[in-house]
Amino acid sequence: MTLFSRAGDANSHRARFVLAEKGITYDVVDVDPDDLPEDLIDLNPYQTIPTLVDRDLVLYDTRVILEYLDERFPHPPLMPVDPVSRARFRLALYRIERDWYDLLTQIELAPDRGSGNRLKRQLKESVLTTADAFNIKPFFLSDEFSLVDCSIVPILWRLPKLGIEIPTSAKGMNKYAERMFNRPSFKLALTETEREMRKPC
Repeated sequence: MTLFSRAGDANSHRARFVLAEKGITYDVVDVDPDDLPEDLIDLNPYQTIPTLVDRDLVLYDTRVILEYLDERFPHPPLMPVDPVSRARFRLALYRIERDWYDLLTQIELAPDRGSGNRLKRQLKESVLTTADAFNIKPFFLSDEFSLVDCSIVPILWRLPKLGIEIPTSAKGMNKYAERMFNRPSFKLALTETEREMRKPC
């Protein structure tokens, strides 16, 4: 199994987090977006990151990759068994991607500081609307660690780099973030570029 990944890319981080949580052995190809490997160009018509290759199967949508890994390696399970709960988790993943990951991409591509600051405010507001949810259960709206957590935590990790602070009043979210950042699989999934995001200046 091979993962085409970019060191600072949040979607790649999600995939690496799931691979680490499952204890899956894989090869990683670090991709420079300005100099794409020929293999990636041949395998993925969209040339997007992350791209997962498992024998003859090539996957290049992050959520498809995450769900495939969960089904292909069922232990530990990262999605609920019953259809109603799975649908709710999929909706949560959809909203996180639409509301957080899309904004993160827009921030990275912002043409000027003003636009970037406006988008950062939107991301902060969107993240903080979920703050109360972290007071209810040990994981995001769940008693068990899930693919939703694998998608939330890479965003929370990047907030200080974006100049976004979680206020001390959001105690549940801060405690959750601290626990997740200390999770062995999360630490294992970090690249050196991602570790640098949290190093003091």
